[in-house]
Amino acid sequence: SLKSYENTQNASDTNLNKRTKSIYTPLELQFIEMKKQFKDAVLCVECGYKYRFFGEDAEIASKELNIFCHLDHNFMTASIPSHRLFVHVRRLVAKGHKVGVIKQVETAALKAAGENKSSVFSRKLTALYTKSTLIGEDILFKQIWFQTLTFSLDASVDAEEITTDVPDNYLLCVCENGENLRDRRKGDIVIGIMAIQPTTGEVIFDSFQDCASRSELESRVLRLQPVEIILPSRLSDQSEKLINSITSM
Repeated sequence: SLKSYENTQNASDTNLNKRTKSIYTPLELQFIEMKKQFKDAVLCVECGYKYRFFGEDAEIASKELNIFCHLDHNFMTASIPSHRLFVHVRRLVAKGHKVGVIKQVETAALKAAGENKSSVFSRKLTALYTKSTLIGEDILFKQIWFQTLTFSLDASVDAEEITTDVPDNYLLCVCENGENLRDRRKGDIVIGIMAIQPTTGEVIFDSFQDCASRSELESRVLRLQPVEIILPSRLSDQSEKLINSITSM
């Protein structure tokens, strides 16, 4: 029927690269859908024994990680071996990028035994890393490395001297509320903060009255030295100006 034909045409249009007029592969279509959900992240997609980057993510990875990037079908692509994933994730995060790890959620054996053996592997986001949330495999790696190192180090070297090099990666959340309209016009406001360090589980919270200069907020932010700050959608001009000046430094 005409309706079914139109649906077929629409489906084929979505599978077609309008620029090159070539058909997207199932993996490329899967990446496009995932990228729509995580537009601000560099995505590492598990493909067998390696992780692949596509499109602009591949170009970013090529530049930051000094790896080869080339055109494959419709996208520029670059790849890294699976066992080096977290080394490269750390490098990308250190450069200021948000990194998403997309893993295969079904094995080749399960897929071969299932009914969808000819379709693309199912994948989903399993981790999203930023400067304050770089934990997981990283912590496990450090624990194993430090345990091994403790046995191999000379007796004159204390293992605690090495572990203290790990920085405090605080994630800070700021919210505020004016007591009344008069105070808000003067710039006086009640501010609440909460700082979390995911690596240790430490939580710091406080609520305080602050003046237009935001001296109280400034002292706390400078003391905590957070690597990331979460702000509400609406923030007073004084607070926004202060935080912008601190983060720009």
